[in-house]
Amino acid sequence: MDETSKTLTRAVQLLDCFTREQPHLGVREAARLAGFSSSTAGRLLASLRQLGLLVQDPETRQYSLAGKVLAWAEVYSASVDVRSLALPYIYDLQRTTGETISLYIMEGAERVCVERLESEQNVRVVARVGRHLPLHAGSAGKLFLAYLPDTERDQILAESELEVFTPYTLTDPDELRRQAALIRGQGFAVSHGEWTIDASGVAAPIFNQRGQMVAALTISGPSQRFQEQQVERYIKSATRTASHISRLLGFSTVQRKPGIQAGRQ
Repeated sequence: MDETSKTLTRAVQLLDCFTREQPHLGVREAARLAGFSSSTAGRLLASLRQLGLLVQDPETRQYSLAGKVLAWAEVYSASVDVRSLALPYIYDLQRTTGETISLYIMEGAERVCVERLESEQNVRVVARVGRHLPLHAGSAGKLFLAYLPDTERDQILAESELEVFTPYTLTDPDELRRQAALIRGQGFAVSHGEWTIDASGVAAPIFNQRGQMVAALTISGPSQRFQEQQVERYIKSATRTASHISRLLGFSTVQRKPGIQAGRQ
């Protein structure tokens, strides 16, 4: 990379250090998290502040994200049409199931949560908005894998690090391909403890007017509440809601058949 590309990459790495858990960072802390020298981090943080991407507390000297980042987030959210259409139905699904409802789209070789409503129960599963997650672990990830073209699925399985998160995480490419075929045939995906131990999920696909899978709708919660009878009920609820949202996007049920591909927003 040339110097401009390197500087831009480092700036993005610094911005990635700001999280919900650590919204305020000093120069030394940001440098440690990004793996930079304090002088490099200080220089970049000051430049990002001048560009309006960061603000600095005059007393603590710590940096935090500025309003411009929120404006970009709103633009991004507005561009995800499926999110706007799905939101009322997500509220209904959360109300009727009492579990956490999430909406994922695919970005690159990962899935990202673009909307979620957390369960109000004391024990629940939290799916943070904006978080990128792998495709080989969890019901939503496996759903995207299932509806990808064979060549793209094979490429992701060959090039991605199939990290083990729990004893139930699937990392065998052949087994993931076998499950992909099963998921395509039944039209939904189920997982138990693959991404987070003792957490389960049910995912249903949302299609656009071209028959591309553009999003995954999930119901998730503690595995103790996802016994067989409940899972069957959640499958019906998730697939029914996802089908309704798909129709709003122009999808016809006549199009639904094995081979429908996953698409990106």
